[in-house]
Amino acid sequence: MIKERIINTIRDVADFPKPGILFKDIMPILEDPILCRDIIDEFAISFADTKIDAIVGVESRGFLFGMMLASKLNVPFVTVRKKGKLPYKTIFYKYDLEYGSAEIEMHLDSLKKGWNVMVHDDLLATGGTAAAAAELIKLQEANVIGFSFLVELSFLKGRQKLNKYSQKIVSLVTY
Repeated sequence: MIKERIINTIRDVADFPKPGILFKDIMPILEDPILCRDIIDEFAISFADTKIDAIVGVESRGFLFGMMLASKLNVPFVTVRKKGKLPYKTIFYKYDLEYGSAEIEMHLDSLKKGWNVMVHDDLLATGGTAAAAAELIKLQEANVIGFSFLVELSFLKGRQKLNKYSQKIVSLVTY
């Protein structure tokens, strides 16, 4: 089963990025091309009944599987990056973090009005960044039709923040 394969491949790193945090490192997954392919297939199956016009990948690890999934589904891949990283005209969204705030942006012409867009990132924690990506999609008058994550940290309740955008939230592994 894919869940067990992912869990057995993820590396736990204690005290990263600060003491008391157990970091779930997905980089060993990238060293297994068969597992990567199977992950993309699993996401594709999970959204097989959903019309998707584009996939938005959140910087930076959301680019990894988001681009592969977009390629498999033959839809455009759109990047959401930290403010100041994109070269063309952008729209941005500012959101609150636990301590402070952050801003993300996407190119102004990335999405078409009325498109059905899925947001992909590697990890669902508090949901703040994925919700900010959803707001950028809404600013372009497109529809948020779902979210996909490799890993979800359910104790941080990020899913609750995303439910207002879409009830379709797929996480392959939940801790």
